[in-house]
Amino acid sequence: MNPLRRTLLKTLAVAALPAAATGPTLAASEARPALALPGLYTAAIDPAPYLVSEKYDGVRGAWDGRVLRFRSGRVAPAPAWFTARLPNVPLDGELWLGRGRFDELSGMVRKEVPVDAEWRQLRYMVFELPDAAGGFEARARRIAEIATQTAWPQLVAVAHTPVADRSALQRRLAATVAQGGEGLVLHLASAEYRSGRSDAMLKLKTSLDTEATVVAHHAGKGKYAGLLGALEVRTPQGRQFLLGSGLSDAQRRDPPAIGSEVTYRYRDLTGSGLPRFASFLRVHPGL
Repeated sequence: MNPLRRTLLKTLAVAALPAAATGPTLAASEARPALALPGLYTAAIDPAPYLVSEKYDGVRGAWDGRVLRFRSGRVAPAPAWFTARLPNVPLDGELWLGRGRFDELSGMVRKEVPVDAEWRQLRYMVFELPDAAGGFEARARRIAEIATQTAWPQLVAVAHTPVADRSALQRRLAATVAQGGEGLVLHLASAEYRSGRSDAMLKLKTSLDTEATVVAHHAGKGKYAGLLGALEVRTPQGRQFLLGSGLSDAQRRDPPAIGSEVTYRYRDLTGSGLPRFASFLRVHPGL
């Protein structure tokens, strides 16, 4: 039987399952770390109370002082020499290879047997101290102190600086994107640490993107007959919609698995909270 047809038949049964049954189940030792997640910056927000940094297009890495985990909770297969250099305090940041190199980075860090030469190329860009006391500005200073004390070029304290107003913020965004950057992150300088999504951390990009979970495959028609027509996805808020634009022919032949997380771009949200002009960007590495 055609692999896609078999997948589509399975979808009919899977789609009828409750939300909790459509995704992968993590063992207790692989529970997702409680990370701070960014909201979206809007022009109505005054950026002056925030500290601004580049948004690094990397793979999230949460270090609890003993183990390095991906956002999913899975232990990162980092070389022992890499984790041995990390301090014994919790850190949160991005494993980063450089601007425009996400796909290459993703392939490197997901290898079960890490390649030392590859891991020596990347940096751990630290931007948060989970559960540390004080406002973000104080935590950012402490991160810089930790990086200095560690004295290891692969551990980098992300630089955070203020901007005077909205115009200055937009100029900063334009300059970052012109140099190949993905966008900016704004951290409320006075905010104490909190996990989950909030206005204490905001992302700003020239185009919006976010993640959703694949819950069903819809068969294609016309030129896509026998292939995937669209992914049905569910947002963290429980809203479901079809995502058909942006998929390559290879992805239509071998679609992202049900339960996997995908990243999509969109222009803005409708009044009901659904994305306008959503377009598939990539399969989230599931790290």
